[in-house]
Amino acid sequence: MTPMPLIFVAISDIAGKVRGKAFPADQLDKRLHRGVGWTPTNVQITCFDRIAQSPFGALGDLLLIPDAQASADVTLGDGPREVFMLADITTLEGEPWDLCMRSLLKAALKRLHDAAGVHLVGAFEHEFQLKGVPALDNQAYGYEGFQLQRRLCEVLMTALKTAGLEPDSIMKEYGPNQYEVVVGPAIGIRSADQAVILREVTRAVARSFGEAATFTPIRDPANVGNGVHIHMSFLDDDGAPVTYDPAGNCGMSLITDAFAAGILKYLPNIIALTAPSVISYSRLTPHRWSAAYNNLGFRDREASLRVCPVTAKDPASIARQFNIEYRAADAAASPYLALAAIVHAGVQGIEDGLKAPAPTQEDLSLLSPEDLQARGVVRLPETLEAALDAFEANPMVKSWFPEQFVRIYRAHKTAEIAYVADMDTPERFAAYQATY
Repeated sequence: MTPMPLIFVAISDIAGKVRGKAFPADQLDKRLHRGVGWTPTNVQITCFDRIAQSPFGALGDLLLIPDAQASADVTLGDGPREVFMLADITTLEGEPWDLCMRSLLKAALKRLHDAAGVHLVGAFEHEFQLKGVPALDNQAYGYEGFQLQRRLCEVLMTALKTAGLEPDSIMKEYGPNQYEVVVGPAIGIRSADQAVILREVTRAVARSFGEAATFTPIRDPANVGNGVHIHMSFLDDDGAPVTYDPAGNCGMSLITDAFAAGILKYLPNIIALTAPSVISYSRLTPHRWSAAYNNLGFRDREASLRVCPVTAKDPASIARQFNIEYRAADAAASPYLALAAIVHAGVQGIEDGLKAPAPTQEDLSLLSPEDLQARGVVRLPETLEAALDAFEANPMVKSWFPEQFVRIYRAHKTAEIAYVADMDTPERFAAYQATY
């Protein structure tokens, strides 16, 4: 019997999980217009497959409308063909649903263009770990550690290219069985689509090698975590780069400077959306090369927002390469929601004409609260509960999202917190490793 080819139509939800339905491939033309059915309460399925308090109950119907420009079609050796298409969640009347993460990002990107006449160019760097016991110890950035998984890395890069992404680099990272994979930038919504595709293709490739990949924010509190670094730059309507100005603060143009200032101002209020797990806050501590303060850094990997170095020499190439990097994110977040929050914060900075501070150049963990305040720097929330409180406490940040979003998000995360509340530390970290 010949198997029926299926296409999985997928969304990335509040939990950062990819969920959806499959349909026969010969129905694609119909499904591109009519979609497949979906249920509102599904938005409250936590990363641990528990349903949080939902205002929808068993009521309501929605549609998943696949986007033909956001798909992956990869066959891994003699294994199955991996075919999925990313989708928007709409009402039955075809309007964007308030709790569709992809639609939230589209709204943020439109606001950016309306405010500044620019388009966002984004790229997501991902760190992940293979769950098995390392074949060799002491392999931070090591060639031997890379060699052990060279074939997996080569197949992964090939699969990403086949899926329409532009492979950039891959390496054995610092942690045990940890790797970092980087793809080239993309414009607008496509950058977040790429992040979703990368995570799922990485998992599929690992399975094909008898391995299991985890993007958990941190696997072991005694070791490093797995971050998601989001690089951003801007193009005008003619496709010209407008991120760089050699006379600007750290080389930032006026638009970039104001965008960065908005991110820094509202970072304590949006981190619940970009680092949204209970264990995310074990990674966001000083001296982990992650982010612990709302500070701007110039080539500083301890900063939450970093002005990245460039390797180009001529002005035109520098302008194309110049970008800023948001470092307070991880893969427990939907790429769409994380980027939407960052963009809204940046646009608020543009609309309000904010100015970014000078970059910090010292160990902020050694400074007193008074010294931090003098620099305009604060310690970021240290628990998910505190981060959620900061999100809800800021009327401006809440205004960026549909009215019911804040209440739904808080209920969702409250259920996640409750699920792990009685676990000891190893159990809690194991639970997140298993789900991400």
